Amino acid sequence: MISTQDWADTQLLWDYHQMGHTPRPCSVAIGLGSHDLGVADAAVDLYRRGMAPLLVFTGATSPTTRERMPRGEAVHYQERAIELGVPTSAVMVEPRARNTGENIRFTRELLAEAGVSVSSVLLVSKPYEERRAYATARKLWPEVEIVSASSPMTLQDYIDSIGDTRLVIDMLVGALQRLLIYPEQGFMIDQEVPAAVMASYERLCQSGFTSRLVRDNSGQILSGRP
Repeated sequence: MISTQDWADTQLLWDYHQMGHTPRPCSVAIGLGSHDLGVADAAVDLYRRGMAPLLVFTGATSPTTRERMPRGEAVHYQERAIELGVPTSAVMVEPRARNTGENIRFTRELLAEAGVSVSSVLLVSKPYEERRAYATARKLWPEVEIVSASSPMTLQDYIDSIGDTRLVIDMLVGALQRLLIYPEQGFMIDQEVPAAVMASYERLCQSGFTSRLVRDNSGQILSGRP
């Protein structure tokens, strides 16, 4: 049962996870691989609007995408973009990355090897992973400007697209935890987390939305503060 308080807390996390950037023309758009083909659709929309002359899709497979995307997330994204009319010359694939840090590092290497000059990046992700992706890119690629982007949708729209309310809340909670613990591990920049967001996160944890939280070897949930 999802309480009224749970819904309010979830909405607060959803809003916080999105950066609120206005898309603008950048050197390249990078679509981060996942189970969600909506990331590819959002990248294609940006390309059509003249926001980037080149798309790079990055991602291998994971336990959640192996069956749905057997050729790899980036390859399936590429196929989607071409199906939607993007010329093959405007799409590059980075097929090895298995986490957000590798998405950024491997894509940076791919573009450097191809001789593509990059001063700004449209970083396209799932809506609730905008802030995590931004923080990771700022840490690993500090010399370029990062503009976050995702498919414009409400929390309810996203829940409807996934079809599992509890799973979506678990994912939002897990994404927030990573913003707290990963900076101290060197994976991303530190970001301010407002007190109201922290309170919502803690209440949702207490309500049992914990399946996507990172735990230590003894099974204890890792905690941290920005």
